[in-house]
Amino acid sequence: PGTPLTPASSAGPQIVVSVYGPDFFGNDVVRGYGAVHVPFTPGRHTRTIPMFVPESTSRLQKFTSWFTGRRPEFTDPRVVAQGEGREVTRVRSQGFVTVSFNVV
Repeated sequence: PGTPLTPASSAGPQIVVSVYGPDFFGNDVVRGYGAVHVPFTPGRHTRTIPMFVPESTSRLQKFTSWFTGRRPEFTDPRVVAQGEGREVTRVRSQGFVTVSFNVV
């Protein structure tokens, strides 16, 4: 009865994670973005979120962002949650974050 929900087709609630930390110069820069759907079934759930960071497209942009301490970042968290239009954005994998849910 019913079709199982998959992350690509599910419209359920999500948690968007943005991780920031200091770079070599002490500037607060983005360390990673990720999103996960919130489980609906009661109980304790653990999810591992793959994190990613946006990348500059050219060597000049990479050098300029390193030199100025301003790295590319998303201004709207919906970009991370929807994934729509993200296929044209260059990103690099950047570790994982593990979250636990206690659903009642």
